[in-house]
Amino acid sequence: MADKKKSGGFFSDLFAPVAGFGVTFASQFKKQYTEEYPEEKRPTAPRFHGRHQLNRHPDGLEKCVGCELCAWACPADAIFVEGANNDDAADQRFSPGERYGRVYQINYLRCIFCGLCIEACPTRALTMTNFYELADYRREDLIFTKEQLLAPLQEGMLPAPHPMVAGMEERDYYQGKVAKATPEQEQWVREHAPDIEDGMTPSGDPVLATDPVAHGQQATRPSTEGVRR
Repeated sequence: MADKKKSGGFFSDLFAPVAGFGVTFASQFKKQYTEEYPEEKRPTAPRFHGRHQLNRHPDGLEKCVGCELCAWACPADAIFVEGANNDDAADQRFSPGERYGRVYQINYLRCIFCGLCIEACPTRALTMTNFYELADYRREDLIFTKEQLLAPLQEGMLPAPHPMVAGMEERDYYQGKVAKATPEQEQWVREHAPDIEDGMTPSGDPVLATDPVAHGQQATRPSTEGVRR
């Protein structure tokens, strides 16, 4: 016959129903710290998984080669990529490789910020920033397009499309042999690039080095491509 469960005594049985509230009762007498968000924003960790960014080479060409590995690696099916061939004959070179990402969309209604897409990218074209304020009022505004995800142009960069640095191959870009746009590339852009208006090229490529992530702003310029729902 199994031994009967030993009783803890009269007082133990009396306070047992409220023992689970011990932490709650103790917390009532402690000072509460309230974060004044959004007036005071708490710094994120250096490797925080925030909004994605499509990076550029030092001369402004895009690192994305449209391989779609990030889309295949995404467990939430939040990424849509459509690649296309660079065409030097038609003055349409966006990346040093054979192909580039013509359409790039991330659906932040599905994204779980796991970072698997970053690990899958073979060219370090896709990284994650520390920007986390992604709330919005409309579902379609949370589907970010290539124009919204592209890193802003920094000093020494030119908006794509434009030729590669003369005498350089694709591997030279990844070996760090390109430091900035050359005078020949700048001259080509002045002669061939469409008129730049409203701080952006007609393709939606930002011209000014204004980082929406650093300034807490979200790009909302619509893309010329249809959005994948």
